[in-house]
Amino acid sequence: MLTPSSRTLATAARTLAAFALAAAAAFATPVAATAAAAPAHVETDYANPATALPPVSRPDTRHCTVTAMQHDFANSYGQPFTATLTPPADCAGPWNKVVLDWSGSVAGRQYDRLAGVWIGGAEVFRTSTPEPDPSGISWHVDQDLTPFVPLLRTAQPLVVDLGNIVNGTYTGVYHMTMTVTYYQADRAHPAAATADQVLPVSQSSTAPGWWTLSKGQTATAALHFPRNLTAAKLQVYARGGGCEEFWYSNVPDDVAAAHPDWGMCGGGTYREVQVLVDGRLAGTVQPFPAIYTGGISPLMWRPIPGIDAFRTQPYEVDLTPFAGTLTDGAAHTVSIVPPAGISDGWTVDGSLFLDTDPLLARTGGAVTTDTVTADPKPATTETAQADGSELITVSATRDWTVAGYVDTSRGRISTRIDHHGEYRNTDTLSQQGQAQVTSQRDSGWTVTSTDRDGRGPRTEQRASWSYPLDVTSSYVPSADGFLVRGQVTVARELLDQARHGEGRWLPQASTSDRLTAQGVLERQGTTTVQADGSATEHYRGTVDGGCYDHLLSADHGYLTEDRVSTSVSSEGNGECR
Repeated sequence: MLTPSSRTLATAARTLAAFALAAAAAFATPVAATAAAAPAHVETDYANPATALPPVSRPDTRHCTVTAMQHDFANSYGQPFTATLTPPADCAGPWNKVVLDWSGSVAGRQYDRLAGVWIGGAEVFRTSTPEPDPSGISWHVDQDLTPFVPLLRTAQPLVVDLGNIVNGTYTGVYHMTMTVTYYQADRAHPAAATADQVLPVSQSSTAPGWWTLSKGQTATAALHFPRNLTAAKLQVYARGGGCEEFWYSNVPDDVAAAHPDWGMCGGGTYREVQVLVDGRLAGTVQPFPAIYTGGISPLMWRPIPGIDAFRTQPYEVDLTPFAGTLTDGAAHTVSIVPPAGISDGWTVDGSLFLDTDPLLARTGGAVTTDTVTADPKPATTETAQADGSELITVSATRDWTVAGYVDTSRGRISTRIDHHGEYRNTDTLSQQGQAQVTSQRDSGWTVTSTDRDGRGPRTEQRASWSYPLDVTSSYVPSADGFLVRGQVTVARELLDQARHGEGRWLPQASTSDRLTAQGVLERQGTTTVQADGSATEHYRGTVDGGCYDHLLSADHGYLTEDRVSTSVSSEGNGECR
């Protein structure tokens, strides 16, 4: 989401962010005026937002719902909602599941806004808002809070941040309601298995916990870990703002400097987030190219938002190889480092999920291998084409290993993590930067191997990802207006597998979320000539041991197809085809 200052810069610059701004401004034109002058379709109102994501499943058990927030976010920058979240006495646990429901409505004209929810200092939900139509829209998102049960057992500070500005031009007030539902465990639905402790990696428990970091900055938390720690997994939220919303289309700094009148965002396209423990590199993640509902052209995302716009998926970095070094009772630092070379801010924080030894008061161990390097060394080439366009290619390969052990009441447990990532981005600029074609391929895997001191075969978990992205955009100014076109194809492909010893890899869970969207906006003088979009999203994935398949299509702002089917996963093994 662009800040007001970033939007002003982007407008002058004619970047992709400028397209979003121009689109928002275009809807200031009265509907009657545009309809009278425009033979092409001019979309004004649109259907309530809808995504193909599966809803969070809920057990058929006794449950209690707590209304944690009812709040209007108007001029709310620097004014988060704060309260205390207390578990209901009638559903005191143990719980099989805990679910957050986030519902909102807005009317008028407004930008997309970033929002976050923290319980006890841990960010449990990150989202962004849709851009409204004049008549008003409403939407709903749910989030599984079960991993945070260790925090939810007691009353905790609750913070909700949704920065918004309301004035004579941007009139939309976000009317938000958030509930938390606690589902009691029973014989058929046992208590959820969770980590023993959740430790926030954030700035505060009573204010928004995220850090917004610029180039060269680092988010660091000093933490005290349990002295009987056996495992630690870090969940990371990380997303760029301003020019970094469109990092996949940013140009190298020398290209931006050579063409200042093109107004391109610099920093290149390769992005990775790094994690450090006590100043030592512990792992990296390559972020998903999320696009907000105002990105490229807002008409593309009405009513189907981009992947990750409503329910942002965090990243996981397994820090278990370091667990044995964190049990001395002293403070230890965990740091989140935004991508190097960024041209605008990244908003980051995280939560640690910790396991402890039930029989030992103190565990210990060491890191035995750490090959993570600070510089991924992306290779960049810039080639002038015969037609006057410029082709920029960026590629990188990332391989590292981290290993360590913890001495526990069950003997020595050794953990090894092997990571491989491949990245390639091609970016073609033409018409003095007003036309851009981006193709990005980002994929890889992480294998976590666990050896329990020779007791049984080694177990391995492999998590693979692929984030293909293709974007075509153009901005054509005229004497009294402009024409903006955009098209996006993006997907998130995930596959989790496991094996014992040298056995074959068996699928555990899979996700395929693919979306194609296009939009056009043309304005001449005070008249909107075209304002239209269409999109298709197809989600296939494992849910509670079965397969969920949801196809959505939309045109002119309204759904034309909404098809859901469920089935048993292939061979019952967690793979959906």
